[in-house]
Amino acid sequence: MRARLERYLDERADAPFLLVAEAPGYRGTRVSGIPLTSERQLTGAGSAEATATIVHRALAELGLEQQVLLWNVVPTHPGDQSSNRPPTRAEAEAGVVFARALARGRTVVPVGRLAHASLGGAYVRHPSHGGAAAFRAGLAAALACYHAPSADGSSAVFSA
Repeated sequence: MRARLERYLDERADAPFLLVAEAPGYRGTRVSGIPLTSERQLTGAGSAEATATIVHRALAELGLEQQVLLWNVVPTHPGDQSSNRPPTRAEAEAGVVFARALARGRTVVPVGRLAHASLGGAYVRHPSHGGAAAFRAGLAAALACYHAPSADGSSAVFSA
C-alpha cells in the first residue's frame, strides 16, 4: 500500500487542487491506500465505497480527476476493519499537519465539517448520508473558475 500511495502522490505532485475529507473509510482508503478511493476503482475487484464512487464520478464529470490531489484530515483509518468512527480531536490535530503541508501552492477544497473546521475555505458538503447532490453542487461551485486543459494539451486556466 505504501508504494501505491507514493506513486499516487508522485502522479499528483503538480495538481492545483487539494480535496480534503475527514478520514479514510473502512471499505475505501483503508483497503486501497489511496485517499477517497476504493480498491474496486483501482483494480476492478474488491469492495466499493460510496463516498469514493461519488467523489470520483463528480471529478470525472467536471473533467478534473487528474487535477485534484485527494487527502483526508486524518490520513489513517479511525475504526476497525468493518466500521468507521469519527476521528478524535487528537487524531485530527495530529493528521492535519500533513494536509497543511500538501496544501502549499494548491487551492484547498474542504469536504465536510471536520475538514472545513481544520482548514477553512469554502464549505463543501460531504457526500455521505444523502449528500451526493449537495457535494456535487458544492464542488462545482468551489471549482467554477477553473477550466480544464484543452484537448490540444494547452494549459489549464482560471477565469476571473
